[in-house]
Amino acid sequence: MQVFIDISHLARYSASMDQIDRKLLHHVQRNNQLTSAALSDLVGLSPTSVQRRLQRLRADKVIEADIAVVSPAAVGRPLTMLVAVELARERSDIIDRFKKSVRARPEVMSAYYVTGETDFVLIVTAEDMTDYEAFTRDFLYNNPDIRGFKTTVVMDRIKASFNVPV
Repeated sequence: MQVFIDISHLARYSASMDQIDRKLLHHVQRNNQLTSAALSDLVGLSPTSVQRRLQRLRADKVIEADIAVVSPAAVGRPLTMLVAVELARERSDIIDRFKKSVRARPEVMSAYYVTGETDFVLIVTAEDMTDYEAFTRDFLYNNPDIRGFKTTVVMDRIKASFNVPV
């Protein structure tokens, strides 16, 4: 399991974080199942102090969520696509509506609002190409706010991580 660390919050809190906080973040990113006792040995604090620091880092939203990285193939979703989406118009209500619709789709593993030639990049999982085609028809083609999209099929997942260097 890994811990998702939101980098935007790190910049704000980096001045108030000491080396022990950084060590804790380093270790829990790699294994969030370490006990307080194991973490205390790694960072040189008591288990109670480790728990207090982790609670503060969670309260401050430096640590956002505990997650498990699941193999898509192991659960019957071996295909991964990178989908670049271009909206028909750039208005805040359209952008917000699209963000909301993306959050509601379980096939979308990750999504990014980006600059450049496209407006959004989605990471989408599917059982097979028929499943992906059904997703595109339902979610992309039927959305009048979308001008177009381009799909890149992932041949091999080289790295899957939310680790942030701390």
